[in-house]
Amino acid sequence: MAIASVNPATGEKLKEFTAFDQAEIEKRLKRAEKAFEQHRYTRFTERADLMMAAAALLLQEKEKFARIITLEMGKLLRDSGAEIEKCARACRFYAENAARFLEDEPAQTDAARSYVRYEPVGPVLAIMPWNFPFWQVFRFVVPALMAGNVGLLKHAANVPQCALAIEEIFCRAGFDDGIFQALLIEAEQVENLIADPRIKAVTLTGSEKAGSAVASTAGREIKKAVLELGGSDAFIAMPSADFEQALATAVKARTINTGQSCIAAKRFFIADQIYDRFLNEFVERMRALKIGDPLDEATEIGPLATEQILNGVHEQVQKSIVAGAKLLTGGNRIAGPGFFYEPTVLVDVPRKAPAFREEVFGPVASVLRVRDADEAIELANDSTFGLGASAWTNDRAEQELFAVELESGMVFINAMVASDPRLPFGGVKRSGFGRELGAHGIREFTNIKTIWVS
Repeated sequence: MAIASVNPATGEKLKEFTAFDQAEIEKRLKRAEKAFEQHRYTRFTERADLMMAAAALLLQEKEKFARIITLEMGKLLRDSGAEIEKCARACRFYAENAARFLEDEPAQTDAARSYVRYEPVGPVLAIMPWNFPFWQVFRFVVPALMAGNVGLLKHAANVPQCALAIEEIFCRAGFDDGIFQALLIEAEQVENLIADPRIKAVTLTGSEKAGSAVASTAGREIKKAVLELGGSDAFIAMPSADFEQALATAVKARTINTGQSCIAAKRFFIADQIYDRFLNEFVERMRALKIGDPLDEATEIGPLATEQILNGVHEQVQKSIVAGAKLLTGGNRIAGPGFFYEPTVLVDVPRKAPAFREEVFGPVASVLRVRDADEAIELANDSTFGLGASAWTNDRAEQELFAVELESGMVFINAMVASDPRLPFGGVKRSGFGRELGAHGIREFTNIKTIWVS
């Protein structure tokens, strides 16, 4: 796949880049290795000052960066701006808390003194996706740099200008040369890069297929890996829920970023008592969404990021219908330029259908009727994925039941699943392993060293 910016709203190629050759990769690896030997010994206060400077740059030039995101992958401009603001919040959060998260931890043993020390591991390779092209990078790189590591970014091929803009931000914030570098490389160059002894760990956010390949290479090289992969997240609504809040959130949770989010709600399990009303109003609201130019403030649904993604979503919908699902609205590409797909609602979706079994990365909702909380849990857990789940109920017993029984890395009660710098983010089953964000996230790429002094 060419490393190129293509405007998803028009199909127009904006800019194309040549992949780095081996000489350029080698130069950047040497630079990273040298930068780590200096950066690992800097004080937390120094790192915090630099990270606060990065946050300030993000906010000062939010409109510029937001426009790059929108033009490269089609996110609504206002959502792109919100993404930049979230990156700034992560910078500030770790600037204020990294030292506390990584301070030595005393342990009570038979030693005169024993404690746990957190030390950086070295250059970390990040393989990042296009759907949140700034946030996905920042939620890796901010804790990694604050821990004393250095970062190398292999970004998705369709968002190279985002990759270069992020590199520029850290450079302008005052981080030394080599602390964070973008690598414009092809997918086939990644395996050798992971195997390079100068790369000490790898993190990937992406598909199951990519995650399996990266984990295999990292495992063979005995290197730490963190994987955040796909999801087929459940959204459960029970009779005691605030109906209007649940309904409004359901529409937002399925259509945020045009449905291109690993933690977007995809399978909706609605209690029998409220099913008919919920379904009717949900379909009406999906039909009423305004589709158009993501630069237009009135637009509610933008394009999918690439034509390949558009075709893949449509194929999953059609296969699900053939398998027995019933189409209530949508189900087609929108004619004209750009990669637009109609907001789509499917019901009576068999468990074998792609809309139930696979991750659908577009504005396609599968709505299923359930008798009670137990059936909702059984259906929600009938998935190879386990990233996030959103459950809506004001019954305390049901809240506890969902929190305990849903097989997921995250469970949100009466709220939409979202990432938050203050909390660990990640999944179970084929949604990956390891955690980003929070105290757990910053410790992923550290040597958790035991110190024993007799």
